Amino acid sequence: MKIRQCIHILAILLVVLGFVLPVMAAENETPDAATAFYNTGVLLLEEKEYARAIAAFDQALASNTTMIWWSDALLYTYQDKAYALIQLNNYTAAVQTIDEGLATYENDEKLWYNKGFALFKLGRYQEAINAYDKVLLINNQSVPALNNKGDTYFQMGRYQEAVDSYIRAKEIDPGNSYATDGLEKAQRELATATLPTITKPQTMVPTALPTMTQTTMVSPTDVPTALPTKTQTPLSYIPVIAALSTFGLLSILAKKR
Repeated sequence: MKIRQCIHILAILLVVLGFVLPVMAAENETPDAATAFYNTGVLLLEEKEYARAIAAFDQALASNTTMIWWSDALLYTYQDKAYALIQLNNYTAAVQTIDEGLATYENDEKLWYNKGFALFKLGRYQEAINAYDKVLLINNQSVPALNNKGDTYFQMGRYQEAVDSYIRAKEIDPGNSYATDGLEKAQRELATATLPTITKPQTMVPTALPTMTQTTMVSPTDVPTALPTKTQTPLSYIPVIAALSTFGLLSILAKKR
């Protein structure tokens, strides 16, 4: 009897290991809410559904962000939400979102870069310069930041500093056509501004500064793709069958004894 009892106990343990544990493991793989919202936002962003992408990113941020923080998707959420806001010309909200991201990721190059872009669009030029300077502290080889810094100085009428920024961009990337064009425009304005003023009886009307096209922002397409959403693992009945087979085999052996 003792042998049979031991065999029965062993068989029950095998059933537990083969059936209960897979169930527990499957339950632990339930998709994380913040991850799911983040993935949705990325897909909508790729479809240029900016308003809906922003709503999805807001839902991700309103959820428990522990999982996406560990995977850096929290950073991408702030980056991509700000990018979508900029595409909708909502620069004030973009700056606010970026500042929220910088509270956690204070040295993220892309957040500072896009903050500079949004501030430029708001006409807050000195703050934009400060943001681009922060980018260059993080990455002193950032040609886009140097070009945008040159654009900002140009808009401020600080042509020599614009020239210096474009020259620095060309030193890093000699073939950069945007830096070449910006440098030529800034040098022309600088030469005009430094010409001696000739006094004439008529009133001189200054011409308006030419509007310069800002460089393209860093696209979110170069950030890691959406995190794979965890799918629930289907239960496997193979361990159960194996356990029952073992139980039957052990019972037969017990009877022979």
